[in-house]
Amino acid sequence: MSPLADSPLALAAGLGWLAPLLALGALLAAAPAQAREISLPLPDLQGRVPLEQVLNARRTQREFSARGLSLAQLGQLAWAAYGVTATRQGLGLKTVPSAGARYPLDIYLVVGEQAVAGVEAGCYRYLPASHSLAVVKPGDQRQALAGASWRQMWMAQAPLSLVIAAQYRRCTERYGNRGVMYTHMEAGHAAQNIFLQAEALGLKAGIVGAFDNPLLSQALGLPEDHEPLLAMPVGYTR
Repeated sequence: MSPLADSPLALAAGLGWLAPLLALGALLAAAPAQAREISLPLPDLQGRVPLEQVLNARRTQREFSARGLSLAQLGQLAWAAYGVTATRQGLGLKTVPSAGARYPLDIYLVVGEQAVAGVEAGCYRYLPASHSLAVVKPGDQRQALAGASWRQMWMAQAPLSLVIAAQYRRCTERYGNRGVMYTHMEAGHAAQNIFLQAEALGLKAGIVGAFDNPLLSQALGLPEDHEPLLAMPVGYTR
């Protein structure tokens, strides 16, 4: 064997195929955080519309215009649904009451093409602790969401839909089967928050519970143990 065979130069030449992979890894590591998570504007805590006014105006909407939303509006809706409002002993307390503060819900946001400023079309998971979005499935999934909802295609008109999903074991581990009921109660609280926040922003919201659960989960790329409970299209009226 040649004395050069084990030299550093020969070893480097033999590992030349790794160079493109190493370069790609370096690029991914240096990618900006927003490529993986989208930070949302801080929520507005000084409402300009009286609570009684939004309660009186709340109606379920099934027709929407193509007018898009701002990132601030999306962030405000996500925060109203399940945002953190205080921290106690390291636990983030949220905008909804939760049995034992188990917080078994997750909020997914289905964003249409050119529907929300600064956000590409796709399905996103809301991360309450960082008040940010994480990509779950890229691309406009509004038609797929509407199709899975027994073809209620009016849903696809809305620029944004919020999908409330449950990971039941977070609650049933402590409360047994009764935790399922507690989870459903919590979903109702989150849904009402979305309704009221939409009204306060000059928007309208719909609500849908009729869908094929496995088909909807597949369409949006939800984890297997996240059960969809409600879908709420949000936008401006025509």
